[in-house]
Amino acid sequence: MSEPFQMPQYVLDRVMNKRGKLHVFEALQPERTALLVIDMQNAFVKGKVKAETALAIMPTINRLAERLRAMGGRVAWVQLQAGKADGSSVAELYHKYFFTPTGAEGHRSSLTPGEWGYEICEELDVREEDLRAWKTRHSAFVHGHGNLHEQLQDLGIENLLIGGTVTNFCCETTGRDAMMLDYRAVMVSDCNAARFPEDHSAGLTTFFQSFGDVYTTDEVFEVLEKGRELQAST
Repeated sequence: MSEPFQMPQYVLDRVMNKRGKLHVFEALQPERTALLVIDMQNAFVKGKVKAETALAIMPTINRLAERLRAMGGRVAWVQLQAGKADGSSVAELYHKYFFTPTGAEGHRSSLTPGEWGYEICEELDVREEDLRAWKTRHSAFVHGHGNLHEQLQDLGIENLLIGGTVTNFCCETTGRDAMMLDYRAVMVSDCNAARFPEDHSAGLTTFFQSFGDVYTTDEVFEVLEKGRELQAST
């Protein structure tokens, strides 16, 4: 298990100078909150593409999901689709320019619906009442390349807790786009994983400065409790 993430002091100083307080969202109403679990699929966690650090965050994701459901919030499991059943790509330019031909074939084949790599890891506590969403781009909010936004809007979700793998790719990109769509977005530091500590830090520090909040799971519980208390008092 890697050391817990600590926001660098220079980032804290920059944030304080910019907005006058560390955290943007100090209370979130649970019933309007969803936990997005991004790309916790066999291919990324256990397979060819794998980020082994993602194994360690699964119990924490399950703990946060269980608590949020009990408070009236929702959990959404988001899966990246990279290939079609016929072996073709759903993101041709990405596979052409950012992979070797062999790497592109492996990425597509391991992330095609129906394949073991596409499935969510069995250690994760996926419930029948949870949302299931797909995407064909890094972000879960690219119009025409996923079905998450519509599901969240139908449920009146305004607040998003983001976890999954990897921190500085699909998780951060989803968080940035969520903010652009006017969601209150929080990246949960101990529910995100990247291949290297530097990558993990890069994703969280960039996001924290201009796109949303960064909290640990235990801190998220406090923020949700505050939101519930405020709601009860009004």
